[in-house]
Amino acid sequence: MTIETTVDTNVFERRESEARSYCRSFPTAFTSARNATLTDEDGRDYIDFLAGCSTLNYGHNDPDMKAALIDFISRDGVAHGLDMFTDAKAEFLESFERLILMPRGMDHKVMFTGPTGTNAVEAAMKLARKVTGRDTIVAFTNGFHGMTLGALSATGNSGKRGGAGTSLSGVARMPFEGAFGPDADTLEQIGLMLNNPSSGLDAPAAFIVETVQGEGGLNAASREWMRGIARLAKECGALLIVDDIQAGVGRTGSFFSFDEFGIKPDMITLAKSLSGMGLPFAALLLKPELDIWKPAEHNGTFRGNNHAFVTAKVALEKFWADGEFVKQIGEKSRMLGQRLDMMRQKYLPGATVKGRGMMQGLDVGSGDLAGEICAECFKNGLIIETSGAHDEVVKVLAPLTIPMAQFREGLDILEAAIAASTTSLREAAE
Repeated sequence: MTIETTVDTNVFERRESEARSYCRSFPTAFTSARNATLTDEDGRDYIDFLAGCSTLNYGHNDPDMKAALIDFISRDGVAHGLDMFTDAKAEFLESFERLILMPRGMDHKVMFTGPTGTNAVEAAMKLARKVTGRDTIVAFTNGFHGMTLGALSATGNSGKRGGAGTSLSGVARMPFEGAFGPDADTLEQIGLMLNNPSSGLDAPAAFIVETVQGEGGLNAASREWMRGIARLAKECGALLIVDDIQAGVGRTGSFFSFDEFGIKPDMITLAKSLSGMGLPFAALLLKPELDIWKPAEHNGTFRGNNHAFVTAKVALEKFWADGEFVKQIGEKSRMLGQRLDMMRQKYLPGATVKGRGMMQGLDVGSGDLAGEICAECFKNGLIIETSGAHDEVVKVLAPLTIPMAQFREGLDILEAAIAASTTSLREAAE
């Protein structure tokens, strides 16, 4: 059965806040979605290379998750229960323990925070300060950790920080790997700052870091650099917080983005694709000895989203019970990297392929050019966005479940957009 939908788009201009953003780049009203395809009210299909900013790693409306959720709702399963015990919560925790934590030898506790990533970051920063008795959090250039005041203080983007309306404090900014060019050893620089009693840097409570900076331009940390950060944190008595909100849940090739790095973070923030189906769900993983919270010391009305527990459990059982999904991600990741490098060589020799896994993109060196490429993609049926300090990176975040043929089709649209945009750029310069 087809349901016809007519959307009065004037209502958005009339009533929705000016804070809206993505709809400005993609000015159409979407009415349905399935896996990697979005459909608008006119029946036009778009290939989705945005995936809710990595919230839809398993695609839109996975049929198994949808069926489980419909069944749960139909039997009057508990939708909202604060942090009370429910069958849905127990089943999620059992699957997460068995499929994710135990195979990795992780004994982390799971703290259900408010349903957004920024709340998980707030909890991590609060707990680090509570455990260590210190105030300063070390964050990194180009990092993005959320939009509430505590998390925003650790976010580097000046445009985002400008919305705070007040001073942002408690964070010391350090250079991410490669921030000062390939020849600068930022680990050495950070070590010098930490070990110099006259550097002005207070002993930190924690380091918070993304292994791949999603909003910061797809800067990918190496195994050696991340191991160095873990070592520096331990040496100075600070905790290591890995923000895996965008880079985790398979996006970089395995469940955690640091799985191959040989580190064991003290805390890990998760959100976005954790629920499997786009339902709001965030959590903080923390080593048991750090779990010194008093009851309700960090709480939230929606920290018990049972609908999300239901779909998250299905996602774990369906995609993480064996190694097949990881194998598929690897195949798509290799193809993505090869295609992006071919585009670079053919149209933009000065560009750079950045990122890791299914979190890669092309740094074209100009926010204007990247914006033009994304706009051209939208005209031709592809949803894709930019990232980076100057929006100079065209970022591919396709669902991990996208069929290979559709993935290639989307990359063909991207290549054609790059060709058209670089041609117009050359013509304008002549």
